[in-house]
Amino acid sequence: MTTSGSSDSTPRAGSGVAVRPSAADPRDAEPSEDAQRFWDKRYRAGTQPGRGRPNAVFAGLVACLPTGSALDLGCGPGGDTLWLAGRGWTVTAVDISPTALAGVRAEAAAAGLEKRIRTEHHDLSVSFPTGRFDLVSAQFLQSPLAFPRQRVLRQAAEAVAPGGLLLVVEHASVPPWGRAAHPDVELPTAAETLAGLALAEGEWTVEIAEPRSREATGPGGETATLDDNVIAARRRR
Repeated sequence: MTTSGSSDSTPRAGSGVAVRPSAADPRDAEPSEDAQRFWDKRYRAGTQPGRGRPNAVFAGLVACLPTGSALDLGCGPGGDTLWLAGRGWTVTAVDISPTALAGVRAEAAAAGLEKRIRTEHHDLSVSFPTGRFDLVSAQFLQSPLAFPRQRVLRQAAEAVAPGGLLLVVEHASVPPWGRAAHPDVELPTAAETLAGLALAEGEWTVEIAEPRSREATGPGGETATLDDNVIAARRRR
């Protein structure tokens, strides 16, 4: 679940540009609109930039890891999922949109990767996949809809196996072409997102918690330098 805008931040169901979370965020209540219908419509349109390609920041950080089991939260069109499976990972791909998940299954079958990919349909505000994973990925898991993001990210951390990695990449700036739609948006800093994870002291090693810049291209061909927050934390064995 995301709303992004390039191959570095492919939109996925359930995220987008979200306001800064707080402990008393009223959006932790039931969503005010049908999130599944919203994201299904987005994926049926088939206009997501970067469709079928992995997030470049994600790929750069994961390429050196030994293969294992991975959980891709808000997998969207499946660029990260397919890239992982192609490198030998077994992946559980999760999304709120049945349309997105059907597309992932079709792409997996076409690439001969169906045995390495399992899809699960979850509205992460209501349910969360079971199990522990060597890699838990939350790429641009931000939403214009009601979404308890802090709680979901804490659940993501709980799903990391001993020795495994939690990797969160999120929007830290709004592109010029998106400001009209999000005039009052406040995005979290890397430090705020890390604090919100509430990682148990002594159980984790924080490897990265910082903003990083990238060049992005908007829908009209305009370019801008955008900031993303990158948080990578490893659970100790």
